[in-house]
Amino acid sequence: MPADFTAIHNYYEQQVVSLVTDLAPAYPLLTQDHLPDVACVALNRLPPRYIRHQVDLAFHMTEKERQDSEQLIHDAVVYAFEFVQARYAMRARR
Repeated sequence: MPADFTAIHNYYEQQVVSLVTDLAPAYPLLTQDHLPDVACVALNRLPPRYIRHQVDLAFHMTEKERQDSEQLIHDAVVYAFEFVQARYAMRARR
């Protein structure tokens, strides 16, 4: 039987998407169509962390590592919102 690779995903995906959704109202110039771009920019700023199950990495993290990870995610998402918003503002001026 072949190996099942379908469960492999980036640990940060769910957290980034959730935070992008939560912070979206603070960036009213961006539409729902922009939010996947924001998530992509944020994910590209984070180190890759591939897992099969969400608890795989979380179980082995200390509380400090968990807090550092949350801060890293927050910083990446805020940067991504600002980056995408600036890019779309520049395009609108043309």
